[in-house]
Amino acid sequence: MSNTQQGQTYLQVLEQLKLEIDEGYFTENERFPSEFQLAKRLDVELTFVRQAIQTLIKEKVIVQKHGVGIFVNPKPLFTSGIEELSSVTAMIRQAGMEPGTIFIDFTETDVTEEDMLVFNCNKDDKLLTIKRVRTANGQPVVFCIDRVLAKNLSVGTEELLNTSIFDLIERNGKIYIEQAVAEIEPIGYDEEASSFLRCGVDVSLLALEQKHYSNEDEMVLYSKNYFRADKFSFHVIRKRV
Repeated sequence: MSNTQQGQTYLQVLEQLKLEIDEGYFTENERFPSEFQLAKRLDVELTFVRQAIQTLIKEKVIVQKHGVGIFVNPKPLFTSGIEELSSVTAMIRQAGMEPGTIFIDFTETDVTEEDMLVFNCNKDDKLLTIKRVRTANGQPVVFCIDRVLAKNLSVGTEELLNTSIFDLIERNGKIYIEQAVAEIEPIGYDEEASSFLRCGVDVSLLALEQKHYSNEDEMVLYSKNYFRADKFSFHVIRKRV
């Protein structure tokens, strides 16, 4: 064992590999070197490399494809704090990309008894269900399902293609979306969403379900958005209280 090897620990090997990945030493989707090759190049014990590789897999920095090898996972194009309430349009623009929409379905139905309770509306109201694929520089990245009362969104298809639903709901000045209750769930595959996002079973999704409330504490928008997990990541900022 060399002096370099004696001075190394598993955590140092892990940090070294993370640094090399961050600095582009390994290309995204490139096959990762074998444990033996890494141990030889870094002049460390094979056990340390093996431990570091397993940690990187658990943290989804790299992915192991059985029978094929280990590969560097692509970095998400978009990252956002889940505590930040913003539209998909705004998230895409903040990443320096051009948002777009591939319109899929736009239906108007009578409200059910459950809808009346959820949206605090009467039986004469109509409910709009809008399904869209949102794009970033023309690439499909989010499949959106939005439900809103028709009286709060009196727009045509053309406006839905080019404008955030947030903005369309708020533009008359009568409604301001102040907060949302959100739940996020990792999904391996969804037949409808994965198909529209042009991704197979090897690309997982993040389903973000949100109930949006106005400053008068009325629910005005229900959304379920399926984000490609290889394009989006979410984080939460936690503070001591």
